[in-house]
Amino acid sequence: MALTWLTVTGPEGSSAVPETTPQTHVIDYRAAEQLLSARDPRGAVKLLDDVIAAHPENTAARLLRARAFFAAAQLRAAELEFSIVLEREPDNAFAHFALGRTYERRARPGQARRHFRLAAALDPQPEYVAAARFDD
Repeated sequence: MALTWLTVTGPEGSSAVPETTPQTHVIDYRAAEQLLSARDPRGAVKLLDDVIAAHPENTAARLLRARAFFAAAQLRAAELEFSIVLEREPDNAFAHFALGRTYERRARPGQARRHFRLAAALDPQPEYVAAARFDD
């Protein structure tokens, strides 16, 4: 896949910059996944900002950015992104679980438990069920 280059002329002269295309957004998304795996959540967020600016409806990109915010301990931003994902996909068990973890880290146990229980009800994975603490 070849990138298309634009020449931008400014006060300093001209320089070549890659043109943003749907293909470059896919490349940026995949690179952000790799950065998050390599424990560089801030780098992942930077790449995903452009992807989401171009495709604000892309729930997968928002979920990845929420995970990156969480990993970077930007909990307010993570909470917002997970909430947007859940507005669009209220049956997303992982998003409920991750939002629960976010609330837990923000010392909001009541809200955390609600989302842990929703996650466990939607998908009874052992980790979700343990976090839900149904026995309490």
